[in-house]
Amino acid sequence: MPSVGAWLVSCLYLASLLGNVVAGPLPEDVATRWGSCKTVIKRKEWRTLSKDEKKDYIKAVKCLQAKPARGKATIPNSVSRFDDFQGVHIQQTFSIHFVGHFLAWHRYFVATYEKALREECGYDGAQPYWDWTLDANNFLASPLWDPVTGFGGNGAYILPDTSPLAVPGATGGGCVTNGPFVDMRLHLGPGASLNATSRCLRRGFSPLIAQTFSNTARVNNALAQVDFGWFNKVIEGETNFVNVGIHGGGHYSIGGEAGDLYASPGEPVFYLHHANLDRIYWQWQSMDLPARLRDISGPVELLGPITGPNVTLSFPIDLGPLAPGVTIRDLMDVKGSKAGTGVLCYTYQ
Repeated sequence: MPSVGAWLVSCLYLASLLGNVVAGPLPEDVATRWGSCKTVIKRKEWRTLSKDEKKDYIKAVKCLQAKPARGKATIPNSVSRFDDFQGVHIQQTFSIHFVGHFLAWHRYFVATYEKALREECGYDGAQPYWDWTLDANNFLASPLWDPVTGFGGNGAYILPDTSPLAVPGATGGGCVTNGPFVDMRLHLGPGASLNATSRCLRRGFSPLIAQTFSNTARVNNALAQVDFGWFNKVIEGETNFVNVGIHGGGHYSIGGEAGDLYASPGEPVFYLHHANLDRIYWQWQSMDLPARLRDISGPVELLGPITGPNVTLSFPIDLGPLAPGVTIRDLMDVKGSKAGTGVLCYTYQ
């Protein structure tokens, strides 16, 4: 599994390859899919869903994995609609992490995935989230990993990575052995590769990472930040395993595909993890909503200098073939604007 350190080694080289990827024009049918916010849907924590609700969500995810790709113009080897999302994330990896628009971009990304589940696969619920603080001290017992009512468990055992760049406490590492995604095939990645492939879903659980970075104290520290700049820095953490932040905590506690900086949306739990990050972001905004609906900052470029340039409310957010382009201003309020014309239309329970 590519580690934070391994990513840094390849960063400068791959930036030259990926930094100039430009998405093609939006298909007309995609560009017209975002309407006014009429009924605000409510996102719920996974374990609060009924068995039928869990079944319906997983059925919708598998539906998206079976539907033909729409993004082949810019992601030629995308096979399914599920692949479209992974492909866009791979393409934009270096422009959406360790930047001021990290949370806004992923907020729109998850909302677009949620919309696809609802409009293309008949799912009538909202995108669930995974509150990993509830599992930080007993990660392996999380109901998320149930093979019947969850996403299945750890990957098969493979020899552990003993390099200094390995994820601390990692186990498993191979293909998942049970649950609804045991036969799932990934067609893009690993890493930055957009070449055609067919590979299994891998996981390498690290209870140590979960206990260290996915606990309540870490979340409370983020919520205690007085401005967005510091809040965002605490969420993302650093590019090492001393402090991967609560963002990295969720990814590296699952490992495998989820621990791949580029291809992580190939893990279906990616969307529950990022929905929880968005929930925490919305919780932080709601602590002083009038001010924090306008509070945005941070570098435009990956690991850019604090001296700028910084993102602003008018900064563009691009999801390539997935959805129309918007600005950060359009994404600040998850419940849409007062006039009911906002891009987003959900809240959290």
